[in-house]
Amino acid sequence: MNSDANPVATLVWTFGLMSLFAVGGANSAIPEMHRIAVDVHHWMDDRQFADVFAISQLSPGPNVLIVTLIGYSVAGVVGALAATVAMCGPTAVLAYYVSRLLARSRHSRWPAIIQAALVPLSIGLMGASGLILALTSDRSWVAGLITVSAAVLAFATRLNPLWMLLAGGALGFAGLI
Repeated sequence: MNSDANPVATLVWTFGLMSLFAVGGANSAIPEMHRIAVDVHHWMDDRQFADVFAISQLSPGPNVLIVTLIGYSVAGVVGALAATVAMCGPTAVLAYYVSRLLARSRHSRWPAIIQAALVPLSIGLMGASGLILALTSDRSWVAGLITVSAAVLAFATRLNPLWMLLAGGALGFAGLI
């Protein structure tokens, strides 16, 4: 699906740059990943992106797995490795230097102010991620109702989300959604 001349270089550039703006981790960048993978580069369609996201969330390990799966779908194993290193590398280097800076200024007020300001930003980005995935995955009113019900249930109870995923998978397998 990709028409880029060098898809690996495009993956490295895209995810390297994105890693520096993924404030709340890889999940906070889901809307941008969707825009890049589906709308800009046409590496996959909405359904494939939703499937990749679901697989990345069900699999054990870090949430950055979605980047690996996007890279794999673009350029195989090399693409998976390139996208993962590009998403993790710049952020790791930046985190190292920021942590050193914060350690030197731990008696100052500005680190706490910055951290407090990033909380609503991260929450907003995660909410946008959920909205993008709901809009790309819910193809019927039943699926939309199930998504809203799962969100309300997750918010109002302490039910393990795995049970909701299992119920959604069973409904999908039964052909109801």
